[in-house]
Amino acid sequence: MSHTLQLDKMSHSEKLRAMELLWEALSCHAEYESPSWHGAEIQATQQRLTTGQEAILDWSTAKTMLRQTPQ
Repeated sequence: MSHTLQLDKMSHSEKLRAMELLWEALSCHAEYESPSWHGAEIQATQQRLTTGQEAILDWSTAKTMLRQTPQ
């Protein structure tokens, strides 16, 4: 089955929703091995958390903030 998305005609919200749907579909049926650089990023994030330079947000709040960010 072939589908075409007209990205240039989609709003920012529509694009985010399409991306979420794609991720849900991909993540349900496949196993992924994280690239090696993920470990370094996790360590950097942990360091920022430890020093108070990083805040933890729940996913609902994070999505709301991302959707409010201008393109």
